[in-house]
Amino acid sequence: MVKRRVSDSIGVVQGRYRQELFICQFSDMVNSKGCLWSGGDPFAFSLPLVLAQLIFIFFVTRITFFLIRPLKQSMVSAQLIAGVFMGQSGLCRNRAFAALMFPPRGRMVLQTVADLAFMFHLFVLGIHVDPTMVKRAGRNAMLIGASSFALPFVLGCLASYTLPHLAVVDEATAHLLPYVAVLNSASFFPVITSLLGDLKILNSEIGRIATLASMVTDICIYVIFVIGTTINSSASYSKWNGALCIAWIGTFLIVVVFAVRPFVQHIARTIPEKGSMKESQFLVVAMIVLICGFVAESLGQPAALGTFILGMVVPEGPPLGSSLVYKIDSLCTGLLLPAKFAISGLAMDIFAIGKGKSLLGVEAVIVLGYFGKFAGTLVPAVHFGVPFRDALSLALIMCCKGIIEASLYIGLRDNGIITNEAYALLLITMLVITGALRPLIWYLYDPSRRYLGYRTNSIQHLDPTSELRIQVCIHNEDNVPSIVNLLEASNPSRRRPISVFVLNLMELKGSAAALLVPTHNRRGKAKLTSLPSRTEHISNAFNIFAHRNQGSVAVQHFTSIVPYATMHDDICTIGMEKGVNIVIVPFHKQWAIDGTVGANFPAIRMVNQQVLYKAPCSVGILVDRGQLADNQQILFGHSFFRVTMLYLGGPDDDEALAYCSRMLEHPHISLTLVWLRHSSGNIDNSVESDTIRWFKANNIGAERVSYKEEVVKDAVGTTQVLRSLEHNCDLCIVGRDHEQSELTLGINEWIECPELGFIGDMLATSDYSFSLLVVQQIPPGTEFMNSHSLKPVSSSYYSSSGKYSHRSGFGSFG
Repeated sequence: MVKRRVSDSIGVVQGRYRQELFICQFSDMVNSKGCLWSGGDPFAFSLPLVLAQLIFIFFVTRITFFLIRPLKQSMVSAQLIAGVFMGQSGLCRNRAFAALMFPPRGRMVLQTVADLAFMFHLFVLGIHVDPTMVKRAGRNAMLIGASSFALPFVLGCLASYTLPHLAVVDEATAHLLPYVAVLNSASFFPVITSLLGDLKILNSEIGRIATLASMVTDICIYVIFVIGTTINSSASYSKWNGALCIAWIGTFLIVVVFAVRPFVQHIARTIPEKGSMKESQFLVVAMIVLICGFVAESLGQPAALGTFILGMVVPEGPPLGSSLVYKIDSLCTGLLLPAKFAISGLAMDIFAIGKGKSLLGVEAVIVLGYFGKFAGTLVPAVHFGVPFRDALSLALIMCCKGIIEASLYIGLRDNGIITNEAYALLLITMLVITGALRPLIWYLYDPSRRYLGYRTNSIQHLDPTSELRIQVCIHNEDNVPSIVNLLEASNPSRRRPISVFVLNLMELKGSAAALLVPTHNRRGKAKLTSLPSRTEHISNAFNIFAHRNQGSVAVQHFTSIVPYATMHDDICTIGMEKGVNIVIVPFHKQWAIDGTVGANFPAIRMVNQQVLYKAPCSVGILVDRGQLADNQQILFGHSFFRVTMLYLGGPDDDEALAYCSRMLEHPHISLTLVWLRHSSGNIDNSVESDTIRWFKANNIGAERVSYKEEVVKDAVGTTQVLRSLEHNCDLCIVGRDHEQSELTLGINEWIECPELGFIGDMLATSDYSFSLLVVQQIPPGTEFMNSHSLKPVSSSYYSSSGKYSHRSGFGSFG
């Protein structure tokens, strides 16, 4: 058998824009058919070659990301750096390696696969976009976004016009300068939200401003793109081509919005609320994606742009949006998309960049665009009242580039609009500036800084007859009955009213923009339509509670849709802005009927831990085992609802006892205070805390109140006391940390949930059947501030009218 080693022949011909390689390949060189056994070369065939390329690109990209991730760099940066490393600036400088792994004949197949992956990736990014956010953008956010686009665009255009008159610039460079000016003016929404998500500031104040501003710049850049396409078509062919181009683009948009969108929404309505989409439904949507890409490509627009527009009309979030993201994102983004940027690196040789005045002029225009972007964001933000440090962070965020800009650079280079050297300058400048800004933003901006310095009144330091402000957090509908009945047990009355702030927490899925709005705000319904029944059920339950206690309870509803990693920020923000005294959060475990753990949510545990560490008020973690879910006992008093307060000493126990004192006047609640004392202490008033003395003076001897002092000498005695509570308690309330460590010495060696403290962790095990509330007071040493005099310098909030405003005059942002 004769081995055929030659698989193609290569020559140079004049292409559409420049001289290009012309490759002739044998038609049967697709599948290797086991040529390795006969001494053949698998890399001479198309399919084995592209598979080997994808494998190699994947591992190089992942290793690069692993190395640069500690520097707060993104996967896109890793893909671009890996592409440069694999290209002519790195491994492909070795001709033998280049001929083996990336021969010219293999690039077309790889690029086709990469473009298909990029098309689906843009579709996924489009799903993340909520176009209705533009309606919610306030005047100031729109002005910041417009200024962030306009200033770099004007400076870039002026530089493009004046540079040829000031220096010797060749025709190719003069032609590409306007494109450079336009590209540097953009801050694309998917890029900005991806950056915010990576840095965990998506739902921060600056994150929401950057999200809205980037949407404004997206609209501006798309308008400029359509105008430029129209002018180019008119100049290249005929004056009517521009009008026809706009007409066809408009027709495409109309069809997508008024024909495709209702059809996709119909598919979404057929998916069960907690179910998954069928394979047939997924295939239908995938086929629509391919059709939109084909139509856009036929109209002279990038295929990825057509799929991105389709993605924007797909209902975001569960069940449809999140299902599509789940099915498409891993394969296209994780495995196939890196090939897009590997190809970009193959065509770039940084060692071949010239040093003439023309390229210096190009770099000057690029840098001027970044400066215009920075100044165009910073100046209006400071003007509208954003603190300088936050405005600086916002300006740096808007200067960052990502996957959309990189793909545009690649497209302009492939179409011959910009030269290889200009492409290299754009890409390298983007990598350097964005790579430097990401860790700087992470260092400068901490969203928790605005509420870590403020503390509201704890319950202990609150006047007993003043309004108690409670914030309750709901992760799912199962949390509602127990929390409602805990509020009922808190004894709201006209003399001691309660204000309740209900925060309905949802994980951000299939969307890129975090949301924090009052539930009754109609402008927020665009995001909430995916789970209307849950929102309505939760609201109705608390509204019924408020109606039952009319005149003594006021309820406000909020909905937060954010990633779990930053969910605590919205909890703490509402707590600060509303002057909350205590935040009640559900425990991350839920019990089954037989007393075992039925569900465990580690993400909720992470949220609780962050709230304990950063909350500007007291925090209560509610461990519900079913007693609180039955409101008959508390409401109608068939028997007393038995509350036990376990006191060991310390600020947290004082806070817990103060909360128990609020329950005493409820006619259907009995309270038992158990004071654990060390045997070495003298039983006299000298060791009693002020809280204990106050409680004994005002409540001992009252009906439904009992008081016990248990003298123990070690953790064994403490455990025995805890065991004695099992059959005489429905709800146990205890502080998180305690002063008398001798009573818990040894217990801490077996602690499983430190967020509950030593005693709380023991009571939360399956050995006990009663419900538990663990209370943490505001950290000691912090200055307490009255909720009515709380005036943060740079905080923003969502008022009851749904208008996003700022207490220092920052205006409206949504």
